[in-house]
Amino acid sequence: MKHYLARVICIALGLLPLVSTGQDAWPSKPIKVIVPFGPGSAADASGRAVVDLLSKQLGQPIIVENRVGAGGTVGAGAVAKAAPDGYTLLIHSNSHTVTASTYTLAQMGYDPARDLVGVSPLALTPSVFVTATSKGFATMQALIDHAKAKPDSINYASAGMGSVTHLGAERLKLAGNFKGTHIPMKSTPEAMTEVLSGRADYFMSPIGLAAQHIRAGKLVALGVSSSKRSNVLPNVPTTAEAGVVNAEYDTWMGMYAPAKTPKDILERLNREVAKVLRSPELQARYETIVMTPFILSVDEFAVYLKKDFDMNAQLVKQAGLSPN
Repeated sequence: MKHYLARVICIALGLLPLVSTGQDAWPSKPIKVIVPFGPGSAADASGRAVVDLLSKQLGQPIIVENRVGAGGTVGAGAVAKAAPDGYTLLIHSNSHTVTASTYTLAQMGYDPARDLVGVSPLALTPSVFVTATSKGFATMQALIDHAKAKPDSINYASAGMGSVTHLGAERLKLAGNFKGTHIPMKSTPEAMTEVLSGRADYFMSPIGLAAQHIRAGKLVALGVSSSKRSNVLPNVPTTAEAGVVNAEYDTWMGMYAPAKTPKDILERLNREVAKVLRSPELQARYETIVMTPFILSVDEFAVYLKKDFDMNAQLVKQAGLSPN
């Protein structure tokens, strides 16, 4: 009775909340983060750098699980179907905005635009088109000239149908007006193995993954996919400088939650992620993997996602791709 009266008095005086809010209660247990690509991928590297620090801020363990397959749709689908309570999250590349156009809803089992909601972008990273030194293509133009002279003789690797590395390569083909055969792999590291072995003629790789092989002389850098040169490879031209106009394709990573996750949890996560991205420790980690922090509010990220979904839908149509 005494405890009850004391609580009533505290509530009356405004010393205790009458009802605990979702934001106050969350998180009260470990959080699972699913990455739909393998270890060593750009999404995995950027995601682990963020969640290591995010876990400390939230005071809860964050368990990262790599769930690979079907261009990222296996892992993304698992999060889309999870309870919308803030305890199952997704860290994905912008392949998330591609698969809506390269897979059918029946194949995916979820709708990328409706069943997942953006929490925050995480990172921007430049990519570079590379070819094995043994192939003999010293420049982008040399590869394109060969492809035009011998139609269907060129192939390219990707991290899977509908991945960023797939669409970036398709954009290059459209801009360069040449043909090439797609070799979809299950992950970025596997695609890198294909191009290093010479089984694939070229690959749009995250710079952080390719730089060591370029410096070792195993790969030739034909052009970076961004509109500006990379500080990591300052002597490598952009695709436009290499003679292929309108081939730019940005690569970025983001965090998502199941649709219907309470807005207060999304906002809390967004603020905490932004705090991590602004920290000197995270920026130092990103520098080692050649990434730049990318910060937007929940609402700003929603607008950005809509534009990316629309842009990739148009690119898929122009490339004449049909659902896998």
